[in-house]
Amino acid sequence: MTRRDLIESAVRILAPRIPRHEFEAVTDHALGSRGLHAANPETAAWLSLTAYIRHRLTDYDELLDDGYDAESARFFVLDDMNAILEQWGSPRRV
Repeated sequence: MTRRDLIESAVRILAPRIPRHEFEAVTDHALGSRGLHAANPETAAWLSLTAYIRHRLTDYDELLDDGYDAESARFFVLDDMNAILEQWGSPRRV
């Protein structure tokens, strides 16, 4: 199996109902991120999935722009992130 195959498999397990276009974006990010290059496929998939949700589907970046520190901004988007993970059928939460 290729690294792509392993990451795609991990994303499917972590978020079995993720929409296809978001599945592709999460997988591509996990493969293209220099910081995730050395991570095992499951870790790369999880970190990519949560980063995608945080930055694309919540107000996280807007909170940072409004002056909140990263820890506070993460706290304020936690429920939204977990709701998306639940909607996508994930067995895990942030």
